[in-house]
Amino acid sequence: MRHFSKSFIGFFSGMAGALALVAIFHLTLWGKGTEPVIRVETTPVNRDAKLGASFASVVKKAAPSVVNIYTTRVIHMRLFRSPLLNDPFFRQFFGDQFGSYGSREVTRKNKSLGSGVIVSPDGYILTANHVVDGADEVKVKVGDKKEYTAKVVGLDPPTDVAILKIDAKDLLAITLADSAQLEIGDIVLAIGNPFGLSQTVTMGIISALGRNGLPGFNQYQDFIQTDAAINPGNSGGALVDAEGRLVGINTAIVPNSNGGNQGVGFAVPINLARHVMERLISSGKVIRACLEGVLIQDITSDLAEGLNLPNQNGALIGDVEPNSPAEKAGIKSGDVIVGFNGKDITDVNSFQLAVSECAPGSSAALKLLHNGESKTVTVTLTELRNEGAPTDNSRSNNTNTSPGKSKADALDGVAVANLEQSVREQLDVPNNVQGALVYELDRNSNSAEAGLQRGDVIVEINRLPVRNAEDAVRLGRQAKGNQILLKVWHRDGAMAGTRFLSVDNTKIGK
Repeated sequence: MRHFSKSFIGFFSGMAGALALVAIFHLTLWGKGTEPVIRVETTPVNRDAKLGASFASVVKKAAPSVVNIYTTRVIHMRLFRSPLLNDPFFRQFFGDQFGSYGSREVTRKNKSLGSGVIVSPDGYILTANHVVDGADEVKVKVGDKKEYTAKVVGLDPPTDVAILKIDAKDLLAITLADSAQLEIGDIVLAIGNPFGLSQTVTMGIISALGRNGLPGFNQYQDFIQTDAAINPGNSGGALVDAEGRLVGINTAIVPNSNGGNQGVGFAVPINLARHVMERLISSGKVIRACLEGVLIQDITSDLAEGLNLPNQNGALIGDVEPNSPAEKAGIKSGDVIVGFNGKDITDVNSFQLAVSECAPGSSAALKLLHNGESKTVTVTLTELRNEGAPTDNSRSNNTNTSPGKSKADALDGVAVANLEQSVREQLDVPNNVQGALVYELDRNSNSAEAGLQRGDVIVEINRLPVRNAEDAVRLGRQAKGNQILLKVWHRDGAMAGTRFLSVDNTKIGK
C-alpha cells in the first residue's frame, strides 16, 4: 500500500427499473486469438432502496472475484570484505568465514503482498501497478483454492494500473459498474488482502469524487475517495458498490502514525482502469495523445480576476509554440480551455486526463474562452512522448549575468535589466522572446510570492507588451487595481515557455 507521504460494447435493454443495462465486452487481442469477456452494467445503483441489516449477499457476489497476490523480488547485493579482517587480531574472532576474496555477492528475496480482481472468466486480473512492478515472480491465489503463477500482461505507472493473466477457465469474474454514475454518499465495500488477511471486507461511503493534485500519487489522478478501511495489502483490491459491482481499484491511503488506515483512502475509478486495461491487453502498453505546442496552467482566483474570467474553471494557455498543431488550430496565449470533446474542463488535470484517453492522430474539439468570448476550434492530437521522464526543477540562484542598464521596477522587490544578447545566449532564451530580465528578486516580495523567479523574462504587464527594462518599470508604475497580471517566460529544466502570474497590488512589500 502506497502512502500519502506517495469497444466493443453491445447493449441490450429490458423493462425500465427491472433489468440493468448490461454491456458484454468482447476484447479482441491483436494477434493472440483470444477474446476475454468482461461484463459491465451501466445503470446507477438503486439509491431509493432502504438500507438493509446485512451486506452478506453483496459480499457473496463480489468476494470470490477478489484474489491474493504474492510477489517476489530477487535482490543481488555485493558484500565487501573489511580491511580490518586482514588484521590477525580480528581474524582470531571471525576466522576466515568471509573468504579470501575482496568481495562476494549474496542474493536476497524480498516478498510482498497485495490484491487483485478477476475481470474475465479466462483469467485476466486487474491490480495496482505498484503491487507487481519490478517483481521477478507473481503468484495469485484464488480463494482457498489453487495457487497460480501469473504473467504480467502490462503495466501503466501513470495511472497505477496493471493487468495479469493466469492459466485458468470458468473463473467467477466480477461485474464492472460505470464509475461516472457514482455520487458522493454512495455506500461502498472494500475487499482485499490487508496484512495477509484474505477476503477482508470493510464498509464506508464515497467521501469525494475526482480527487487530483495529490503529491506523490499517480500522474493521472481522478480518484474516488472513501472512508472504507483500506490498509497495506488492500492495494489492487476491489471497491464495490451496494450491488457488488466493481467501481474502483484500491490504490493508496493517507496513513496514520503506524502506517494504517485513518479513514482517507483512494481508488482508481473503474472507467479509467478499464480504459487502460483494454489497451494493455490489446498491445501491452498505453499510447496516449497530447495537445502539442502549448504550456497550460491552473487558474487561481487572482488570475481569474486579472483576466476578467467568470470563475476559476478551465486550463489557461500560457504559451503556444510557433508552427505547432495548437497554433495551426488558432489557439493563442491567454485562451482558456473550458471544454474538450463535449466534456467540461475544470483544471489542468481534467484536461490532461481527457486528452490522454484519445488516440494520437485523432481530432478534438476545444471550447475556448478568448477575451471573454467563447469559440470552438478543432485540433489534431499527437502522440505523447517521454511520458514520466524526470524534470529538472532546479534553478541557479547565482547566474553570472552582466545586465545592461538596470532599473528599479515599481513591482516592489523586483529589479529588471535589458535582455542583452550575451544573457539571452547564457539563459537560452529564444530570439522571439522580448521583454525584461528579472535579475534581482526579494524572496519576501509580493512578486516572489506570486511565483516570479530570478531569470524569468517579463513579456507582458496587464496584457501590454514589455520590450525592455524601461517598459517594465513604466508599465509597473502605471498598473492599477488589486492585481497586476504578468506574463513571463520561464525555464524549468528542459521545459520553457510563457505563463501567467497575478501579483497582489494591495499589500505593502514585506
